[in-house]
Amino acid sequence: QVQLAESGGGLVQPGGSLRLSCATRGFTLDDYTIGWFRQAPGKEPEGISCISSSNGKTYYADSVKGRFTISRDNAKRMLYLQMNSLKPEDTAIYYCAADPPNDYSGDYYIFTPDFDYWGQGTQVTVSS
Repeated sequence: QVQLAESGGGLVQPGGSLRLSCATRGFTLDDYTIGWFRQAPGKEPEGISCISSSNGKTYYADSVKGRFTISRDNAKRMLYLQMNSLKPEDTAIYYCAADPPNDYSGDYYIFTPDFDYWGQGTQVTVSS
């Protein structure tokens, strides 16, 4: 059974940094497309970043490119999202997500975060 559990959210001032972590169970990280999406109040889910199962490349939304970095530790079964230079518009619930092997490009998950599995989410609030 696929399980994902996020941690590391919190309140941070604009310009600050946070590192989100995601503990995974029930699947092999290399085999699945894994990533992060977020949802702000009253808005649709927004794909943030992913690591594609089809080519192993990383993908980022334009809104976070150059500020956020996705990484994984296969041995620890962990996925991470390092978030720097945070802005108030980054405020949202952040979800770790995974999708079984397929031929979709990583861009697909950025434009449409249509993952089969996701965690309970962790709140990130950027405010002074």
